[in-house]
Amino acid sequence: MRPHIILRYAGLILLFNAVFLFISAAISFFGQDSAFFALMYTALVCVLFGIFPLIYVPPADDISNREGLVIVVASWFISCLVGLIPYILWGGEFTFTNAWFESVSGYTTTGSTILTNVEALPPGLLFWRAATHWIGGVGIIIFALSVIPSMGRVGMILYRSEMAPLAMENFQYRTRRVLQIILFVYVGLTFMETVALLFCGMNLFDAVTHSFSTIATGGFSTKNLSVAYYNSVAVEIVMMIFMVLSGLNFGLLFIAMAGKFKSLTGSSTVRFYMGILTIGILAAALNLHGTFYKSWADAFRYGSFQIITVATDTGFATTDSTIWPPFAQLLLVFFTTQGGCSGSTAGGIKIDRAVLFWHAIRKRFKKLEHPHAIVKVKIGGTIIDDDIVEASLLYTALYIGVVFFSGLLLTAMGVDIVSALSGSAATMANCGPGLGTVGSMGNFNHIPDAGKWVLSANMLLGRLEIFGLLMLFIAKPWK
Repeated sequence: MRPHIILRYAGLILLFNAVFLFISAAISFFGQDSAFFALMYTALVCVLFGIFPLIYVPPADDISNREGLVIVVASWFISCLVGLIPYILWGGEFTFTNAWFESVSGYTTTGSTILTNVEALPPGLLFWRAATHWIGGVGIIIFALSVIPSMGRVGMILYRSEMAPLAMENFQYRTRRVLQIILFVYVGLTFMETVALLFCGMNLFDAVTHSFSTIATGGFSTKNLSVAYYNSVAVEIVMMIFMVLSGLNFGLLFIAMAGKFKSLTGSSTVRFYMGILTIGILAAALNLHGTFYKSWADAFRYGSFQIITVATDTGFATTDSTIWPPFAQLLLVFFTTQGGCSGSTAGGIKIDRAVLFWHAIRKRFKKLEHPHAIVKVKIGGTIIDDDIVEASLLYTALYIGVVFFSGLLLTAMGVDIVSALSGSAATMANCGPGLGTVGSMGNFNHIPDAGKWVLSANMLLGRLEIFGLLMLFIAKPWK
């Protein structure tokens, strides 16, 4: 392990964060708000500590897999630490713990917040808050690698350390090409949604910040009432469309943009994703109509938005879902846990693992029926290696275990069971709102400080897909 090499690449990440801090500071300066000095000071700190490793540490093209993993994990922690500085310097509701929670929630695109009054934040700080979503959306390392000249084997190792194995299975390109595809789709979707929201009547600032949050499947809004503030069907439709797109594999989206739409329609994962979304929306609307909304139009309007926003782990809100009937609330918990597709910005267990799970069950039944048969899991005509299936099932079991254990810790701190378990599920899935006191119109401010640290750990575990973070602490050094 060579600490100086890790410092060099961590420096690159600091400089990358500094770019968005300077943009936020410029917004603050021209708007003459109270966050300018906090943002500018943080930007200068990033430049100072980011540029020295680049000057004094020579580049390396022989980093090991372990060093790559450490660089990725360190980049996330350093970014989260940098992200909290503007909050603390500005003050308000931001204690150190609250600032850490908000920063981690931003970078991991969780969208959970401690703020009781979002609109009290100055525009510069609101932009920075949304920017942390956008930076973390497709991964801090991937963003940096996309704009850094070819790094050869270094780039390949860092890319593999950042991306989940299931996501990499869907990209049939060289590493450099994959990075360009991800960035093209990510920036393209952000631009298109911003334009669409402008046509729907949003001002430029709100359109950009909400596009940052949507495409990153984050959920931070500039309004206390989230998307409900606009009370606009057009805005909700635009955001639903882009939430669904952001929950798809970016590689498949890129191929579809090139005119090969069969890449989407022919994917069993995409069909499952769209099918389960449709079933969820219909089930929610049927349950809400009559019991909660008098008209079918309202039942479909509010039911579809809430199902889509939690299914893609975005976390926006157009209504208070904590007062919905129990069936509809459990639907939201199910979709929160399931999440979107691998290779997207969505969190959760992932659709791909759900598909593998059902195929593994089918395989087990076939083996019970024909004990001596050689049965392989096959998806879309492709045979899936048994190691991938096993890893997927283990990840799912470990994921549920973490949610339960963290929920148990929260209840020991005095949090009610509904808020504890749903909050744990929401933060682990990088979704944002849960149920109870941490619901769609609530916040996490009242959670004990120790609980906020537990939930922050959930966010990082969910974003790094558990194994990536745990391996850093429990794995022996490897070559």
